[in-house]
Amino acid sequence: MRKPILTLLIIIASMQLTAQSEEDAVRHTLQLYLHGTSYNNPEEIRGAFYDNASLFLSKKDQEIFIMTPSEYADLFEKGEQPKFNGRKGKIIFVSTENDIAIAKAEILIPDGNLRFMDIFLLKKIGGIWKIISKAATLMPSE
Repeated sequence: MRKPILTLLIIIASMQLTAQSEEDAVRHTLQLYLHGTSYNNPEEIRGAFYDNASLFLSKKDQEIFIMTPSEYADLFEKGEQPKFNGRKGKIIFVSTENDIAIAKAEILIPDGNLRFMDIFLLKKIGGIWKIISKAATLMPSE
């Protein structure tokens, strides 16, 4: 009687460890993106994204502004590398299901008194988590 319960507990613990390691892997991809955008590192930014991803961004006087990961990463080419540019990102949450994940991050840019909320869709491709879509909104000033 005790052996089936022990086996079940081992299986549940193993599933939890796998789920946690997948979430950690997703967080690693997001941190690559956040670090790259905070330290003007276009290669880190490109490395976090699937090449054909779409970024749906906020832009003044435009309802929707779409960029590729490469175009977005190019925006950080001008900044001094690897100097911190003041942009601070924080992962708010991550949720994984098999080989897909969603995540939310807050981005603060003190220089312009800007606060963005980013939503990410990720997929595990070739064993590596990649951002396949990102949507960002500029939050109203408080």
